[in-house]
Order: sequence, then structure tokens, then C-alpha cells
Amino acid sequence: MAFKRTILNAVSNSLSGTLGLYLMRKYALNFTLLLLGLLGIVYLFDVVELLRRGGKLGVPATLILQMGLLKLPDVGQQIFPFVILFSAMFTFWQLSKRHELVVMRSAGLSVWQFMMPIAFVALIIGVLHMSAINPFGSLLMKKFEGMEAQHLKKQSSVISLSNQGLWLRQENEDGSMAILHAGAIQMPEWGLKNVIVFFFEEGFVFKRRIDAPSAVLDKGEWRFNNAVSNEPQRAPEKSDFILMATDLTIDEIEESFSDPQTISFWELPNFIRVMQQTGFDARPLQVHFQKLLSMPLLFLAMVFLAAAVSLRPPRKSGGLLLVLVGISLGFVVFFMSNFLQALGASSQIPTFVAAWFPSIITFLLGIGAIMTLEDG
Repeated sequence: MAFKRTILNAVSNSLSGTLGLYLMRKYALNFTLLLLGLLGIVYLFDVVELLRRGGKLGVPATLILQMGLLKLPDVGQQIFPFVILFSAMFTFWQLSKRHELVVMRSAGLSVWQFMMPIAFVALIIGVLHMSAINPFGSLLMKKFEGMEAQHLKKQSSVISLSNQGLWLRQENEDGSMAILHAGAIQMPEWGLKNVIVFFFEEGFVFKRRIDAPSAVLDKGEWRFNNAVSNEPQRAPEKSDFILMATDLTIDEIEESFSDPQTISFWELPNFIRVMQQTGFDARPLQVHFQKLLSMPLLFLAMVFLAAAVSLRPPRKSGGLLLVLVGISLGFVVFFMSNFLQALGASSQIPTFVAAWFPSIITFLLGIGAIMTLEDG
């Protein structure tokens, strides 16, 4: 209880007043500059790679530059934990180098009191990342993948999942188009139920409609069983099966739904429910959703970790070693998080463990290290 009261008092005292605002502003500036610098480097590498891919296909350079910008927010979300950690370490190093930490300590401030303003900024960034940056990034990433499919992969099929089931649009080279709808999907054999297919000629002119209780995708073609074909001014025709050629594969359809980067945080719960209703495995999206919820805690933990390795007084030896340990721990957390996410997505460990374990462990490790290394 005494420790809890100490933390609460530190939070309330440090977030008010000139000192708290100074520390928050200083950390926010360092975070912004580091983030912009890293994003600039990532953007250059992405553009070079896109130019390499698009150069052979004659994609305009202006379009390549636009695609690089569309992809940038998604990459930014992946490097956020590192930016939080490194900018916090740099901020604490600045305070220590200028002897500002010495002044704060001599004034009777504990490590918790001058660390909490920085931790508060990291917590706010975590909430914004989850609630605003992720939805914005997923919107741009969805547009990027559409442009990539059209200009770099030359794909003509569009797939979507909604409360009404699976929708698929397939365009052909002659300008004709087919729109397929399935009410449900039977896994793992990948059978479609209650299937309707609309065929259109060039200019979106209706040609015919196929209704079938079931359909399967196999070896480059859709097979509609016990199908009924309806064409304008002709009697319905029933067939044991009707075949429709396609360039889609089962793997491509599954990948289009398993990419969580294109789904907004606010849309994920409903999308997960729809996937479960239609027969898809929603585990990867469940892990991703829980991981987004854990981001504020992870960002807070990164600040604690940065404080533990950066607040050592300059006169004490081993400071550089602690900084290297902090950087190494940041990479360990990153790889552990991705590894556990993969295990959770494949149902080998519980969803909560896969998403929250890295954040909780890092948080406890940071607090434990501060309590061990600091007198405050």
C-alpha cells in the first residue's frame, strides 16, 4: 500500500506544474524528431523497392511515391515501440548530461516524479495509436494493397467479407465481369454455401445469373453443384454442375482476410464475429486486436525500461553497458512479441498470453529494475 501511495502521489505531483510540462514537451519533441527521421529512412527504402518492382512494369514514378506514402503509417506503427524506448533513453540522457537530474534529485524529487510526465506522454501516444493512428493507417494500407494488386501484381479479383457473407468480384480481359456471393463457407474443405453468381458483359450489361446450393474452388475453376442458370428471355436451365475459370487460389482468399493491417481497430470486433459466422479462422485477428489493446501498457513499459538503463548517475561506471542492455531488451521484446503472436494465431497458446505477455513482462521488468537501481 505504501508503494501504491508513493506512485499515486508521484503521478499527481509530477503531471502538474512547470517541471511536468517541461519534461512532457521535451520528450514529445524527441519522440517526434526520431519518428520522422526513421520514417524518412524507411520511406526511402520502400520507394527504392517499389521502383525496382514497378520499373519492369512501367509504373509511373509519381504513383510509386504515392504508394510509398500510403504504406508509411503501417510501418510507423511497427517501429513505435522502438521510438518510444529510444526517445525516452535520449531524453533521460539529455537530462543527465545537463545535470538537470542532479538538480531535480537535490530538490527532493524521486525518480517516479520526474519519470511520470514522460510515461504519461507515452501512455497518451499508446491510446492514440490504438484509437486513431491504427484506423488511419489501416485505411491507407487498404488503398496501398489495392494499388499494389492493380499495378504491381496485375490482379483483377476483389474479395470482401461482410455480414451478408463472402463477396468476390472477378474481372476478365475482355471487359466482362462476374460477381459471386456466398452465404457461408464450410471449412476446412472450403465449400461455399448458398451461392449466387452474376455475370456482366463489357459496360456492366447483365448477361446471366447462376444459383447453386454449394460450390468449390479447385485447380483454377469454380464448380457450382446442382446449379440453375437464368438468362434474360430464356427459361431457367438446371445442371448437375457449372464450371467457371478463375485465377484465384484458396491461399490468396485466406490471405486477403488474414491481413489485420487493413482492418481498423474499431472494425475488428465486428469483422471477427463475421469471420466466425462464415466459417473462417478468426484467431489471427483476435490476437491482433488484443495486441492493439496492450499497446498503451507496452509503451508505458518501454519508458520504465528506458529509465532503468538511463538514469544511472554519470559518475558511476557501467552506464554504457546498461544502455546497450536496454537497446538489446527492446529488440528482445519486439521479437518475442512477434513470436508469441505467431503462436497465438496458430492456436498453440491462448490469445491473452500471445498478446499481453510481452507488455506485462516488460512492464514488471522495468519497474523492478528501477526499484533495484534507484534510491527513489
